[in-house]
Amino acid sequence: MPDLSAILTPGMVVRHPEQPDWGTGQVQSNINGRITVNFREAGKVVIDGNSVMLILVSS
Repeated sequence: MPDLSAILTPGMVVRHPEQPDWGTGQVQSNINGRITVNFREAGKVVIDGNSVMLILVSS
């Protein structure tokens, strides 16, 4: 399975697979596998891309 976290760029919309109540989130940055996402219901969260495979939401 390809490493999606490596291709996430600012502006992409994602979901957290283990936190569906957070809703969708917009990627703010992706630096060395640390992905900052601004989620609709949870606010800004920094995620370790090596531990969590975010789900890309098609537009």
